[in-house]
Order: sequence, then C-alpha cells, then structure tokens
Amino acid sequence: MKRILIMFTLAFLISPLVASAQPDTNMTTVQPFKLGTFEIQGDTRIGIVLNDELIIELDAANQALERNPAYPAIPMPKNMRELISRYEYGLKYRLYEIVGNLNLSTNDGLISQITDFISGSRPNFVHDVSQVRTLAPLMPGKMLNAAVNFYSHVEEGGTLEQQRAAAEERRRTRGVPYLFIKPTEGAIIGNGDAVVLPHGRSRIDWEVELAIVIGRTAKYVPATEAKDYIFGYMVSIDISDRGGRPPDSRPGSDWFVGKGHDTFAPLGPWIVPKEFYGDPMVRLRQRLSLGGEVMQDAGPGDMIHSIYELIEYGSSIITLFPGDVLNNGTSGGTGAGTAYRGERRFLQPGENIVATIEGIGTLTLPVKAEGAPSPGTGSYLPADMNGPTASNAPPAANAR
Repeated sequence: MKRILIMFTLAFLISPLVASAQPDTNMTTVQPFKLGTFEIQGDTRIGIVLNDELIIELDAANQALERNPAYPAIPMPKNMRELISRYEYGLKYRLYEIVGNLNLSTNDGLISQITDFISGSRPNFVHDVSQVRTLAPLMPGKMLNAAVNFYSHVEEGGTLEQQRAAAEERRRTRGVPYLFIKPTEGAIIGNGDAVVLPHGRSRIDWEVELAIVIGRTAKYVPATEAKDYIFGYMVSIDISDRGGRPPDSRPGSDWFVGKGHDTFAPLGPWIVPKEFYGDPMVRLRQRLSLGGEVMQDAGPGDMIHSIYELIEYGSSIITLFPGDVLNNGTSGGTGAGTAYRGERRFLQPGENIVATIEGIGTLTLPVKAEGAPSPGTGSYLPADMNGPTASNAPPAANAR
C-alpha cells in the first residue's frame, strides 16, 4: 500500500509537467515568425526570423528551452526540407513554444530586444540579420514555374493595344496552366548573391514571382483543397535568357537555355509559414525594380490561373513533395516587353535587382558579368546571336 501511494504521488507531481508539454492543436503565437537558412560562424543553420531583423538559431534555442523539464526533448531538423515535412507533425508547436518563451521587448508593436529571463542579457543564439549571411531558405526537390500566367504578360512584346487585345482574348479562353521545370542546385541563390550574366549573352531578363512551398505530399489535389498542401511562401525571381538557340541548331524554344543558367533562380529571403501570410489570392503584391525604377508591380487580379489551380494542375502530372516549390508566374514589365516602356531593356553588370513581396520580404541581388571561359573547356553559346539586330533571336512576344 505504501508503494502504491508513493507511485501515485510521483505521478501527480510529474503529470502537470508532461501535460504542459503536449502539443496544443489550438496553440497560436502572438508574434508571427518566418524561417530561413543562414551561415552563422561558418556553419549552415536554420533560423527563426522575427521582424525581418532578428535571427534565432533553432537548434540552440531549442536546447535552451529543453532545460526546462516541462518540455520534452525533440530532435531538430537537419535542413529546411526536413523541417517542412515535420511541421504539421508536431514540430510546428515546438517552434511556437520557442517563440512564445522568448522575453521580447517591443516598441510600437515591433520587437526591439530579446533577453534571457534569468540573466537579462541577449542570448548568444540571437543575431541581428546584418551579422549573418542569408542563404537560400531551401533547396527544393523540384521547382515548377508557371509560364505566362499574368494577363499583363500576355504578348507584351507588341504595342500596348496589341497586348490589351491579346489579354482580353486570353480572358475569354484561359485554357490550362503551362508549367515547366526550373533547375535547382546551381541555379538557386540567396539574398545578396550575384546574378551572373553568362558569357556572351546580352539578353538576360527578370521576372519576379511568388514561390509557393509545398508542405504535404500532393497528387491529384483539387484546387478547392490545395490550401491544405501549402507550407508557406517566398520571393522568387525567374531570371531568363531571351537570346535563343544558336542559328545552326534545332529550331524552336529551348527552356534549358532560356531558364537554366547558373544563378538564374534566386529564392528567399526566407519562408513565411502560410498561417502568418494569409491568402495570396487576396493580398499578393509582387514588385521588382532596377536602379530605383519600378519595372513590375502586380497583384492577384492579374493572374490567369490561381495558385490553387496551379497546384491542381501540377499535382495531376507529378507528385509534389514537402519542400517542392511552385512559382506563380510573372506580370508585365519584363525587359523583353515593349508594350509598357516602348523598348526592350536587359540586365547590365553593376545593376541591382530589388524584388519585394509585401508580407514576405525583399531580395536584393547585384548583377555581374561572367568572364570568358578558358579555351578547350567545351562548347558555349556564341555571342554574335545576341546582338541588337540578331535575326534568330525569338520575338519578345514569345517571352515566358
């Protein structure tokens, strides 16, 4: 009997701690956060982003939290794709607990300081974003891009009147989405990395897009249920080569040449979990500027197919897995277009690309030229096909 009483007493003492650490499916956090990948002290680490200014190292913050016996040990993900795949299976609530247990000082609703409850000083796992290198948030298993998915981008290589007529015709007959595979490793870069203009190529263009990060395995997902398969959102830029193929090769479009060069897939600066962003088909605003001049500025009303229709279509062809990315397409205002500025304009070395999606963040990328390859290193696209009068270059109206 004495042994039974002792066991009951221990169970009573322990149970509140265990119960307090159980995931609460209704848990919310007052402070929204974003998630990114950073180089900190020479190591690649996942970080929680607060106010776009402060980075909380996930591993170290979790270790500090687990010193409290109320929180059981939970292994942290090795990379962002693992975090995404585990987010809805308990990891989400640990991230909420980490943020909820930070001692946040605010000024006009913005975080001004994070301190340790005991020491009163900033924990060593908290960094200013300016003190770390921001990497691309993740390396997707695959990345799908939507071609010509904004009415303002339809036939923008013609006159303004021609563009408007083509857009109206497209409204009458939307058809189905057009998706293509965009290369990932080698093409993906993060905030602050340079977009490199390939040697001899002078028609390099920009396309700001919304990157939709898949959160659950998706196959044959109807548009009406697609929201449930989204993890979050990033800023994406589909850098594009409008120079076409060499004149003595197979005719027609070449998506590898047009979309596949190194550094042609900037992503970031971080991922906003969907619960902190809202519905992109309501609040989306994607903008891109060069040298302070706004080139693109569009919202969801300009989209031909919604992001949910893109997921439906994409998942009908190939299974989408957690950490895959689907880009929503771009609006009018690309360099190849003439409908809005009256002339073509392409990226030049020394320029800075600034791409922003409100509620997500800003990618700022310098542009630089690639040096000439050494002789004998293989074939490369000739430069003479890229001149301003090149007859074999594709018409701007066909820009994707």
